[in-house]
Amino acid sequence: MGLIAGLQYNIKGVALSLTTPSLLILGLIRFAVVLLLALLLSGMVLYWHNDIFSMIWQMPESRWLIWLWHILSWILTLILMALSMLAAYLISQIFFCVFIMDYMSRITERMVLGQEAPGADTSIFGVFFYLILQEIPRAVVPVLISVALMIIGLFTPLSLVIIAISSVVAGIFLAWDNTDLVPARRMVPFKARFEFLKKNLFFHIGFGLLFLVPWINIIFLSFAPVGATLYYIDKDKKTYDDRINL
Repeated sequence: MGLIAGLQYNIKGVALSLTTPSLLILGLIRFAVVLLLALLLSGMVLYWHNDIFSMIWQMPESRWLIWLWHILSWILTLILMALSMLAAYLISQIFFCVFIMDYMSRITERMVLGQEAPGADTSIFGVFFYLILQEIPRAVVPVLISVALMIIGLFTPLSLVIIAISSVVAGIFLAWDNTDLVPARRMVPFKARFEFLKKNLFFHIGFGLLFLVPWINIIFLSFAPVGATLYYIDKDKKTYDDRINL
C-alpha cells in the first residue's frame, strides 16, 4: 500500500465517521479544540507574516523584486499556517485528545472485528498515562524536531526546501501516531511498531499529506484514528492470510 492508499484510507476514515454518530461526536470535539487553537496560532502568523519574512529577506527596493518578495512571503505564510495546525494538534494531544483518539480507534475496531484489541481492559487512569507516555516517542518528539528544523531552515538559503521536507516528515509521524494506536494497545514492543512504520513508509507519507493542507487538515486530523485503524486491521488481516497460505 503506497501513497494513494494512504490518501484513500484517510478519506475513508472521515467518510465512516460522518455516518457513525459516536465517531462523529468524538471527532467534532477534537475538531473544536484544534480549531480554536489553530485560529489563534494562524491569526498570529497572518498578523506578523511580513515581519516574519523580513527576518529572512528584507523587502527590496526594486519593483519586480517586490512582487517576488510578496509571493515568497505568502508561500512561507501558508507553510507556517500548516505548521500552526500541527502545533495546535500537539497541544490538544498533550491535554486530552490522545484519549479520544484511542476511544475512536476502539469503536472502529469493534465495528470491524466485533471486539477490541487485547490489553484494552485497564483502569481509565492507567490507560490515560499509558497513552501519554506513548505520545512522547511516537509523535511529540519527532514533530517537535521537525518544527525545530523548520525554524532553523528559515535562516538558510534553502529555507523553503527544508521547511517542505520537515513538513512531510511531521506528516509521516502524525500518520504513524494514528496507525500505531492498535498495536500500542496490543502491547506490541516499540521496536516492532517502529519497524512497521519503516516498512510502510510510503503509505504514511500519503496518509500524512492531507495533514499539511491548511485548515482542511483540521478535519482529517480530527478523524484520522478511524482511517488509520481501518488500515491497520486490513494490513493485519493480510499478514495473517499470507502466513496461512504459506
